[in-house]
Amino acid sequence: MAINSNCYIISILGGKGGVGKSVFASNLAFATALELRTPTLLFDFDQKSCGDQNFINGFQKPKTLEDLCNFTGSISSRNLSAVLNIHPQAPVHYVAAVRGPGQIFLPNAGLAMRQIETLSNFYKYIILDLGNDIDELQAQALDISTLILTVTTPEILTVNQTLRIHNELAAATIPQQMVQVVVNKFNKSGLAVQSIEQTLRKKVLGVIPQDDVTAMGALKRGAPFVLTTKQAPVSAAHHAVVRTLSGGMLQKLKMIQKPTTSFKKKDEDSEAAPTKRNQVDPRTHLKLTIHRRLIKDLNLKNDDITKAKQDPDLERKLQNDVKVAIAKILDQESKGVSATDRRQIIKEVMDEALGLGPLEELLVLDSVSEIMVNGFDKIFIEKNGKIQLSRVHFTSNVQLRNVIERIVTPLGRRIDEKTPYVDARLEDGSRVNAVIEPLSIDGPALTIRKFRKESFGVEQYIEYNSCSKQMMDFLKLCVAHGKNIIISGGTGSGKTTLLNCMSTFIPSDERIITVEDAAELQLKQEHVVRLETRPANMEGTGAITIRDLVKNSLRMRPDRIVVGECRDGAALDMLSAMNTGHDGSMTTVHSNNPREAISRLETLCMMAGMDLPAKAIREQIAGAVDLIVQISRLSDGSRKVMNITEVQGIQGEAVTLQDVFAFKETGFDKNRKIVGQFLSKGLIPKFVQDLKERGIIIPKDLFSNEQDDSSQSMKAPRTDRMRRPQKKVGGKS
Repeated sequence: MAINSNCYIISILGGKGGVGKSVFASNLAFATALELRTPTLLFDFDQKSCGDQNFINGFQKPKTLEDLCNFTGSISSRNLSAVLNIHPQAPVHYVAAVRGPGQIFLPNAGLAMRQIETLSNFYKYIILDLGNDIDELQAQALDISTLILTVTTPEILTVNQTLRIHNELAAATIPQQMVQVVVNKFNKSGLAVQSIEQTLRKKVLGVIPQDDVTAMGALKRGAPFVLTTKQAPVSAAHHAVVRTLSGGMLQKLKMIQKPTTSFKKKDEDSEAAPTKRNQVDPRTHLKLTIHRRLIKDLNLKNDDITKAKQDPDLERKLQNDVKVAIAKILDQESKGVSATDRRQIIKEVMDEALGLGPLEELLVLDSVSEIMVNGFDKIFIEKNGKIQLSRVHFTSNVQLRNVIERIVTPLGRRIDEKTPYVDARLEDGSRVNAVIEPLSIDGPALTIRKFRKESFGVEQYIEYNSCSKQMMDFLKLCVAHGKNIIISGGTGSGKTTLLNCMSTFIPSDERIITVEDAAELQLKQEHVVRLETRPANMEGTGAITIRDLVKNSLRMRPDRIVVGECRDGAALDMLSAMNTGHDGSMTTVHSNNPREAISRLETLCMMAGMDLPAKAIREQIAGAVDLIVQISRLSDGSRKVMNITEVQGIQGEAVTLQDVFAFKETGFDKNRKIVGQFLSKGLIPKFVQDLKERGIIIPKDLFSNEQDDSSQSMKAPRTDRMRRPQKKVGGKS
């Protein structure tokens, strides 16, 4: 807000109702106009106003803030009386909140601030009566204020409420030197000024004596007592406050609004390289200093932060305490930070102290799908399918290491020199891998595969041209009717996302057991049991593997078993489960095409250490797996279902495969995006005939390449729990 540099804006807040805040604001405005002999503008911004200021100042039908905001002309010194109330006895101009109790105060904060910006060209002093609460209008007013006066009375309850207001202002990044205290209605029977200062941890700027007779007489006359009873001690106290403020205090406070060092945040789209390892810019140095002092002053520990995250009330209290502490430290360490930079620095230090540091702003961006940290000063991101260098960075490897420990500790996992790598997850399910020194030579390496906040459903796959409607309808048919499916793809191709999507086709009346290294799957069914592996403890014992959990899941009466990823001998146990009645089970493997997926499964089964002959393993695969769904990330960053392949059986030594659907690439468009077609191969899977015999309705155009937008999605209700017929070696029954 471009307020005239020669204008001082004084905001007045009350800790609670009944402290005499409105009377003080009015008399301070008149004392300022009389003492300094300059026109003074008074605004009533009290959101609970019933027109009290109107009576105090003697205006019967005042012009209101609504009138000012609705004024369409150009405000100048000549037409101020058209938009403001001019007091006849003193150079005080006034804008009411409402005309009376019958009018509701509903200001347009943006318009109000723009009008104040204009009026600041005509007044050296503007006084704002903000009331007792901070709403949108009050918050914007605080941003443009030169000084904030909080009014209290010498009562313990009121002082406590004033302390609350001070903490809220500190948490809202208001510099503490801008907040001053005035004790109103002071009397000998109340708290001593020294006690109030100790409670509020702040010197009292002014003391207004209690004088009920003078105050009541002024209200009856409809004029502030600094006009009607100039010699009264209560009037002299208001003039004393004005002299204190005009004696250089306001000028000094005005200076803190102007930055003396550049702390400007870089533009969000900037691709500037991060800070070099051998350099520390002033902003980073300030953040490091604040962070060190914060840990020392509050004795912050990772264990305390972890405990706080388990209790929402405790977490809110910790966040508020830390925010207040950061604001106070910042005020002490740097006197020349602008309000915008101040808020940003407090947020960044808050993120570093309690959250994931600079990663916090990357995690909230929907366009960022992966975060890759190569040491503290290089953070790469995958944005819209493309990898690029981010503008943000950590302040040191120590901070990066603390963030890693903050991620893994709540999960009961650890990372240290003995176990220098770990798999983990964030609270939202995002996948995390971390590697530290000495394995990672250039500092800790952290990789986060972000979990989508909104589930990627069938509509999105079709809308983004990742597969065709026919393919999704076919997969829905297969999942709903108990076909065992392997999702195959390379790293980052979207296997887990596709598995999540396909899991929505599982009937809600089935018991599902999920097994994962780090829980990522978010099944929507009600009857789901989620199992997660456990690493070894400090002694190197107590590890629970995927294979252990798959074996245990067989004793949990599952209808289906869903394994997040097969990467070891657990593949053999998974195939055994598929072959022994757990129809409709699903898992993922790393491979580049369906044929490689078969070889990959064979290799994983050999890792089980059972010394099975290769042909026996292939027979297991041919008898257990019905479909392989191949998904790939293409060169343009897009992800597509490349093949849906039926496992037909085994002939001789080889597992026979047949593509049901496939993506045919035809070239590139003008934006270098890959274009092509999803085609049916015209070959109907053998199990389709079995489904028809069981009364399952199969759409006629399911395996046709003629696109018909009007075709209906299949409706194949599963009325009974069907089991797949036994497969014969050498072919399907």
